[in-house]
Amino acid sequence: MKVISRSLLKLKPTSKVILAVLLICLLVRLLPYFAPIRAADIAQHQLAMQFSDRNGLPLGTLLTRDQEHTSVVPLNQVSPQFIHAILAAEDGSFYHHGALDMKAVIRASKEAIHAKRIVSGASTITMQLARMLQPVPRTLSGKMQEIWLSWRLVAGMNKDEILSAYINRLPMGGNIYGVEAAAQTYFSIPASELNLAQASLLAAIPNNPTYFNPYEHWERLKQRQKYVLNRMVQEKYISEAMAAPTSATNATRTHTEKVVFQSRQGGIIAAPHFLFWLANQFDKTQTEQNSPISTTINRPLQQFVEAQVQQVISSLAANNVHDAAALVIDNHTGEVLAYVGSPDYFNEVKLGRNDGVQALRQPGSTLKPFVYELALEKGLIRPNTILADVPAHYAIPGAKLYSPTDYTERFLGPVRVRIALANSLNVPAIKVLEKVGVETFLERLHQLGFEHLNQTPEHYGLGLTLGSGEVSLWELARAYLTIARQGDATPIVSTFSNSPIQKTLSTRRYANADSLTLRYPKSQISNPTIWQLITNILSDSYARATAFGVDSVLNLPFPAAVKTGTSSNFRDTWTVGFTTDYTVATWVGNFNGEPMRQVSGVTGAAPLWNRIMLHLHEHQEPAAFPSPEGLVQLPVCAISGLRPTPDCTSVVQEYFYPEDKSNYERENQFNLPPEYDEWLAKQQQSNFTSTNLRILSPHHGDLFLVYPGEEAQQKLEFKLAGNKSAPVEWWLNGEKLDTNSANSLFWNLRPGKWTLEARSGEMSDKVTFQVELANVKPTRRGFSINTTTSKQKVENFPL
Repeated sequence: MKVISRSLLKLKPTSKVILAVLLICLLVRLLPYFAPIRAADIAQHQLAMQFSDRNGLPLGTLLTRDQEHTSVVPLNQVSPQFIHAILAAEDGSFYHHGALDMKAVIRASKEAIHAKRIVSGASTITMQLARMLQPVPRTLSGKMQEIWLSWRLVAGMNKDEILSAYINRLPMGGNIYGVEAAAQTYFSIPASELNLAQASLLAAIPNNPTYFNPYEHWERLKQRQKYVLNRMVQEKYISEAMAAPTSATNATRTHTEKVVFQSRQGGIIAAPHFLFWLANQFDKTQTEQNSPISTTINRPLQQFVEAQVQQVISSLAANNVHDAAALVIDNHTGEVLAYVGSPDYFNEVKLGRNDGVQALRQPGSTLKPFVYELALEKGLIRPNTILADVPAHYAIPGAKLYSPTDYTERFLGPVRVRIALANSLNVPAIKVLEKVGVETFLERLHQLGFEHLNQTPEHYGLGLTLGSGEVSLWELARAYLTIARQGDATPIVSTFSNSPIQKTLSTRRYANADSLTLRYPKSQISNPTIWQLITNILSDSYARATAFGVDSVLNLPFPAAVKTGTSSNFRDTWTVGFTTDYTVATWVGNFNGEPMRQVSGVTGAAPLWNRIMLHLHEHQEPAAFPSPEGLVQLPVCAISGLRPTPDCTSVVQEYFYPEDKSNYERENQFNLPPEYDEWLAKQQQSNFTSTNLRILSPHHGDLFLVYPGEEAQQKLEFKLAGNKSAPVEWWLNGEKLDTNSANSLFWNLRPGKWTLEARSGEMSDKVTFQVELANVKPTRRGFSINTTTSKQKVENFPL
């Protein structure tokens, strides 16, 4: 040691620096051996997934989702032709250098200096593998990290192990990774059977998978294949004769060997959206096996629904409709039988990979049954309650006055609960939600499994019952499944327990079930009688005839309950319904958010729902729905919801609670409250009779302005409700008006304070109003001003 020390002391300063640099380089180069990466450290445990339907029929294999979820094969099960092709194309000296190829580095540097740009790279297969394992930016620091990781790989793995890890992670286009997945996807053969033509084509893809996409850029890929073949000749893997034809009798193997690219389905036979959705439900930390995962899908039914989705979309193309989705569930078990997320999963141009079953969209009126159920459950309304379908106005802070209307922009006046729900009337639904409370309703929707309605009650407001939130088709189907099961919530299941992967959440014999019943006790949403009543209403084709007609696509030759929905601006149409055996949910719209033209729930999603339901019950009709348990049916007047009187023009049957029977026998007088005045005033001919008269126009306390000199030209209508045929006397300030008119007449405006009275037999009604001269004649006539004490009007009535 002393000798070495003396020798070092005798060295010149320059020599000491050089020696120090050499020692540091040696130390750096040896460091990777203290932290080697071994083959087991980067093993790909997340293997390809095979799926079968409920009867063992194959649905497909997800060969790959990413470089860690792919079909892994050992090196000895890969065609030598591919190994030679990828080595020639990416790193011809792979077996003769370490992590870095210094010759390639020097060559690339010279070419870059001479051309003043990067001409060729010097990345080795080991460096490419390092980049796959740990992507880094293409900067100097990123390159240093890549080299460091490459050294660690070389320190812990031999050449074959590095090459095996590399070819099983190669990006081969889209979500395809690895040679086995590529061979199966593109050629439907294992990697061991690749011929020279196929192998050279696959080896050409990883250089730029998007640029050399075989489906979109075939000519580019063929040019790259020529480069690969030339490199194979240079590396002496094949002869020139094998790479390029020289005569008619000496055709190349690459020209004679068959190359047929399969369709984009890539091993998927049916239900691609379902398979990819299901694959993402499994615990990513668990090892996936190659044995088939047994799903609840019925493949023949799945393929039928897929075909119907495409046909319905084709028929609606002229209405700017491009997308649809459908879900079919067995009511008895909660099993998913069919799951279609779009018309064509593999059509990327038309956003086919979007999953319409899981996508969040506005549900339109499809949530209305749940607010009516909750109101009935809490006793806020009764089955025979009359609701007002009349113009209503709601002040929303920071927004315009909200005046809900229906699709037809008409109002029906007094309607029974059955009519309001069956015809999907908006104003009655909002009035019922007012009674229930938005917060209470939102809590019930959460209990039913609408997990994505996660904003505050103030955010949704009264529009929640009309679809102001966003839900998925999956959530809607699950909620309607609860109706079909009379309030007995059950999870939707998609796989059987003989699947190799067990979910942490397991229900009965199922491996993959959602957690609805575990999060919310059944008792909270179980009220069979009310759910049976809701089912009875939704299956009443006569009750919904006003809005949908008697012979619409919603009416089936067997008992079926159904509800439609249309979102704002006609962007989404929904139809969700069920029989005693199946629940079917359908959505029709556009993934890109474009509105459809002249398409509503009954013309968009309903025809698809109709076709699926008819097919499901082609060989056996479903049982009838049970009648609401404990309720009694009694005849009522269709307009009043009360015991019919001789004046009633339409008598129907309606359900009553037993405790309401005494009220039914006692009450049959029907008087419309003041909230109907505006609506009644606009009716040309009223069928509503009452035990009392009511003056509809003018209103009590009205103030009218009349222009000086135009008194004779301005008239005010006196209008009456509650009288059908009896004579009426009109009195103004104690003087009887001479008129032959009964329920309506026009009077010339005159300044003064006026008391108007209508008399008919023992009935009468009285209002006061005032008429004043206007000081300034406005340029625009017919406006009204609301004040704190009265309403001033400038009227322009017809002569």
